[in-house]
Amino acid sequence: MPVDITLQILETLKKARPEDAFISSLHHQYCNRGGLSKKQLEGLMKKAEQSTIITEAHLATLQAIIKKKPNRYRSEKIEKAPDFDSDKTFIPMINKMLEKYPQHKMLVFLQQKIESGKPLSDFEIHEINRLFKLLIKP
Repeated sequence: MPVDITLQILETLKKARPEDAFISSLHHQYCNRGGLSKKQLEGLMKKAEQSTIITEAHLATLQAIIKKKPNRYRSEKIEKAPDFDSDKTFIPMINKMLEKYPQHKMLVFLQQKIESGKPLSDFEIHEINRLFKLLIKP
């Protein structure tokens, strides 16, 4: 049967400080989930280092467990600024096509979308250019 150092440290600290909410919380999570995150283990390490009842061997093993865990980084979310002004350049093209074909559903839809301030997709921009070439022959 393998030795569970993390559980031993948690139980030792819980016996030494039964009123410590952090240790109780970690013990509860460890028992229910079967493990702790790297940040939680680092917090446990700090508590164990402050205690005099945890042996150096247990601390070294806990430190090795922490080093083995992967670092998790959140990448920064890159927000693309909406470019609604470029969509308004299609209004004259749509108006010219609607003069010739006022009941064209796709053109009416795209015109309403631009006027309401919603961005056009790449497909919709492609369709405007394609329809303009088809409907308004140079």
